[in-house]
Amino acid sequence: MSEAYRTIAEQLTHQLDLDRPPVQVTYLEEPPKGVPEHPGGVPSVCTYFAYGTRSPFFAGLAKHEDCEIGAFVLGIPPQGDVGSRLMGTIGAMQKEGYLNPGEEAKVPHNEKAPRYVAYGPLGSLPFAPTGVLMFADPHGAMLASEAAGSGPDTWAVPMNGRPMCAIMPILAQGAPTALSLGCTGSRIYTDLGVDKMIVGVKGDRLAAFAEKLDRIVRANEFVRKEDSARKARAPGAFHAKGK
Repeated sequence: MSEAYRTIAEQLTHQLDLDRPPVQVTYLEEPPKGVPEHPGGVPSVCTYFAYGTRSPFFAGLAKHEDCEIGAFVLGIPPQGDVGSRLMGTIGAMQKEGYLNPGEEAKVPHNEKAPRYVAYGPLGSLPFAPTGVLMFADPHGAMLASEAAGSGPDTWAVPMNGRPMCAIMPILAQGAPTALSLGCTGSRIYTDLGVDKMIVGVKGDRLAAFAEKLDRIVRANEFVRKEDSARKARAPGAFHAKGK
């Protein structure tokens, strides 16, 4: 299993020009054997996504509660200290005009939280992913979206904004592929920068997505060559200043 996922990881990294490995996120009900436990203390759930590009680990539910928004998205009930902090954060965001009143109710989230979550580079964990996340540039996101819409088996690609971590329940609840524009917090906590967005693929659709992506990348190379030649022949072609 892991070897097949590692092969797909190499393909995705090359074809989407990723500068970080695809990260596997797996919801679990029991702590995984042979996988180290993260000590916690991270400022956000999406921080785990970033660390998951480096090495495999798992974290229990309580270690996700330092991030009240991420905890809600994961499915942790907004009660007690977590609930109080969540209401305070939402209130502050609404006061500043970041959130509209009632917008928080529309944020995708799990109805039930998993007891444990495992993270790691795709192929580094001994079980299947619930979802696979990739920190891609707009060109890579374009290819992923086109791949989802190619061939006889097409599927829609929902796009989500804030919070970025909501891409996981979107996948877990059935979307084969999803895009997230990210959010200000996620760009800070994951060092995402201003030139990346998140491509997510549901774990059980990963092989099909990789096959479709291979076809669409080859098709785009054909179009690139054709359009480059056409531009070179056209006297009225546009060229950016200095190029």
